[in-house]
Amino acid sequence: MLAVCAGLAVGLNGPPARATGLRAGVARIDITPSQPVMLAGYASRKDLSRGVHDPLSARAVAFEQDGQRLVLVSIDNLGFYNRTAEPLRTAILEASGLKPAELFLSAIHTHSAPTLTLDAEKGHSNNVAYTRALQAKLVEAVRKALDQLAPVEISAGSGSSPVGVNRREVVQDDAGKPKIVLGRNPSSPTDREVQVLKLARPPEAELVAVLFAYATHSTSLGPKNYLVSGDIHGLAEQFLERYLGSAVVAPGFAGASGDIDPWVRVLPEFRTDKGWIPEPILMGTMLGEEVARVIEGMKGSTTNGPIKTLFKTVELPCKPGAAASAPAEATRPLNLSLGRVGEVAFVGLGGEVFNGIGQAIKTASPFRSTFIFTHCNGAAGYVPTRASYAEGGYEVQSSPFAPGAGEQLIEAALQGLRDLQWTVSNPQTE
Repeated sequence: MLAVCAGLAVGLNGPPARATGLRAGVARIDITPSQPVMLAGYASRKDLSRGVHDPLSARAVAFEQDGQRLVLVSIDNLGFYNRTAEPLRTAILEASGLKPAELFLSAIHTHSAPTLTLDAEKGHSNNVAYTRALQAKLVEAVRKALDQLAPVEISAGSGSSPVGVNRREVVQDDAGKPKIVLGRNPSSPTDREVQVLKLARPPEAELVAVLFAYATHSTSLGPKNYLVSGDIHGLAEQFLERYLGSAVVAPGFAGASGDIDPWVRVLPEFRTDKGWIPEPILMGTMLGEEVARVIEGMKGSTTNGPIKTLFKTVELPCKPGAAASAPAEATRPLNLSLGRVGEVAFVGLGGEVFNGIGQAIKTASPFRSTFIFTHCNGAAGYVPTRASYAEGGYEVQSSPFAPGAGEQLIEAALQGLRDLQWTVSNPQTE
């Protein structure tokens, strides 16, 4: 069962002005907490943060052509847990005039950022205050991006990075039987692709933004770390903005990485003794440098759309007991966002999906380039592949979904991509 929402933006104060060519605007705003907060991602971490290692940001890229819009937002945070996705999205949509299908609100999944919550009874008061302030900052970031719409050329490219590795390590239990633990398993599938989108202003090809997506958890830092940090994706963003210039905005996105961790994971701190380069910085820089290399090798660009967006709430089968009524046939919703700018497509998945799911969508997509974003517009939980259920492991145990949910999600995403392609090539049907 799919509930579908699609439409055109109406602008900040009425219908947007129509332009014949593709336009884009970008913005970056600081969202570093100003007071100690509870950090997200590890239940064993009980104390407030003890400082800031590197700043957190929200970054927005807005596209517009012929009155149609698509806004991609990346925030340096774990994700939209504690039912925070809808309040944050609603605030942005009401302030900007965007349609629900036109907003991709994504998190990079760093485990060293504030827990988001608006529940004063369950969340720490500092985190509630932080989340309320974040809401206003996200509204401001999107407004700035929309206010700066101007002609743009875009180019899509692809690189590869060894930073991420499959984390479903096989070990022997006390009885000598194999079991899956969180570790490092280089022999299992990993999506090493670094997806890159370059935005430049004509006629001088002035670089204004670099968007990238890469499949890994940002968990190089573990529960013993109490410093605020963007971790792998955030440090890569920061490297690119230093290297390319402070005027360039470099939003990062977590690809399909439910079963992928950094090569070095869950460290207790940023180690610097005897000239040691802290692994989070090392791996974040490696990822950022690969993005930069892809940009430097790009040739050709496009200056037109079309732009089209879809939003689907996909009902996926869940485990018995995972739904309120708990019948065997119960389903659980997952938000699926789809957009295109010309031959570049974007798939936003509101959960933590395994890398095989993301690769299947990219491989079968009808578009030349298909970017995969997770932790987008929701937080439905882990979505493993069917084969992983027999193996077990943390992701399978904690997932609310039943075997086959991942494969249904693949088909829903591909059908949505086909719909985007078909409706543009047959405009008389709209």
